[in-house]
Amino acid sequence: MSGRTAGARAGAGSPEPFDPARLDLADPYPVYRRYRETDPVHAVRNPDGGAGPTTWYLFGHVEVTQVLTGRSFGRASPLTARTTPVPDGYVTLRRVVENWLVFLDPPRHTRLRARVTPPLGAAAVAALRPRVREIAEELVAPLARRPVVEFVEGFAAPYPLLVIGGLLGVEAERWPWFRAQALALQQAGGTRGDRTPDALAGAERAAEELDGYFHRELAARRTEDRGDLLSALARAGAEDPSLSGTELAATCTHLLTAGHETTTGLLGKAVLALIARPEVRGELRDDPGLLPGAVDEFLRFDPPVQMVTRWAHRDTELAGRTVRRGDRLQLVLGSAHRDPARFPDPDVLDIHRDGGRHCAFGLGVHYCAGAALARAEAEIGLGVLLDRLPALGPGARPGVEVEYAPDWVFHGPSRLTLS
Repeated sequence: MSGRTAGARAGAGSPEPFDPARLDLADPYPVYRRYRETDPVHAVRNPDGGAGPTTWYLFGHVEVTQVLTGRSFGRASPLTARTTPVPDGYVTLRRVVENWLVFLDPPRHTRLRARVTPPLGAAAVAALRPRVREIAEELVAPLARRPVVEFVEGFAAPYPLLVIGGLLGVEAERWPWFRAQALALQQAGGTRGDRTPDALAGAERAAEELDGYFHRELAARRTEDRGDLLSALARAGAEDPSLSGTELAATCTHLLTAGHETTTGLLGKAVLALIARPEVRGELRDDPGLLPGAVDEFLRFDPPVQMVTRWAHRDTELAGRTVRRGDRLQLVLGSAHRDPARFPDPDVLDIHRDGGRHCAFGLGVHYCAGAALARAEAEIGLGVLLDRLPALGPGARPGVEVEYAPDWVFHGPSRLTLS
């Protein structure tokens, strides 16, 4: 019997892998490797003695992609129809989050995604690239003159917010307010290590603020088409009565918050990787044509979303384990990306890597609608940073102070100080 199979059997029902006392937020990969080698489909039984659904943690690339692309799995529990980790009592928060595209299953997902995808597609993003570069250059200019740079607040957070805000058609001067609301919503995440009643109450207030704002903006666009994404969504609601105002406003909140938070994490972790690898900085500076491939390698090497959830809609088998209808599956993307069965030398950052398919944008029907925009933002942003930010310049050895938010979904530095 192989060690992998034996470990899988022995590990059934063992403790929660994402215990903060056991897992380093900044470097969870050694723990992932142990699970991947001994217990790649890891069961955490219901705490009431084994009755009820089991939560499974999937660490291998084969199993993760099987669930992401399989028709036996969905975003809603078939037993409760629950899709989000929002507890009872937070009415607006739950209503907003339950209508996010990422939590919907077909046919609602299909109908809404068809309206969101064209403004975020390759042609639209290509037209947007000059403006994205302008935003990056405007943000880097003052940072290049400072001896100490707080990278998250100075660049990684405002940059994608200003891009998606411009695409939606919201006022650029509102970005600090949007950032505050996005951070408040993030506190409600079910994998947060610091989720408290006060944090949930703050997330509820943020949901109310954003929901009200986007309802008002969509109403304004029904009589004044401004050529932005908000106008396109308002038009979609007028053309298709099955698209409710609740869905459309929630979609705007989702695009603004989730879309910017993932790019913020990607940029922060990419900069950390580049600071530690002067030779990679030099290659990318000398040949910017390598940046698109490098972005994909950053996404594989240390993805900004470490874990996503699915529910089993029917009994199925994964790596010899029986998963029952109604069980929850936590797909550990960060582990799947380090699986040597799919990626040779997976712990090496290799911007010339060829082959292998990462899951950073998901797979199947839930493949990220904003993937083209996220790639463009990262490619352009990193190119400007390599050219203009002294901390990434030739021979630079900046001091680094970094803190990570206690979050396994939106994973990345919450503070990154370069000096």
